[in-house]
Amino acid sequence: MNIKYWLLKSEPNAWSWENQVKEGSSMWDGVRNYQARNNLKKMKKNDLCFFYHSVTERSIVGIVKVVKEHYPDPTDKTERFVVVDVKAMKKLNNPVSLDQIKENNKLKDIGLVKQSRLSVMPLKKTEWDMIIKMSN
Repeated sequence: MNIKYWLLKSEPNAWSWENQVKEGSSMWDGVRNYQARNNLKKMKKNDLCFFYHSVTERSIVGIVKVVKEHYPDPTDKTERFVVVDVKAMKKLNNPVSLDQIKENNKLKDIGLVKQSRLSVMPLKKTEWDMIIKMSN
């Protein structure tokens, strides 16, 4: 099994880590950017995603797993966008902030820094491992 790694951004006042944990498995909806949609379409079952609180906290707080591959977003009237279902797996020992990520030279090419507006982005295994290490 070839697991891929991703980062999902959510505004904590719209959908927080706490909401995700309480819900268990839920659809990741509301994506209205074509590049982010294409990333959702590339996700496979069991892929792992960092859960990032954007806007106010600007930090990675947890890990979710893809439990259902893409299907049409029921909140999208244009029928152009998709969702995946994700399930909360683990809260990080310590949140990893955007500032910490920017300070780490090994993460200078990460999507979070290069394309800060993108809500769904791929990560390399090395980037994933570095962020895990930073959270411990």
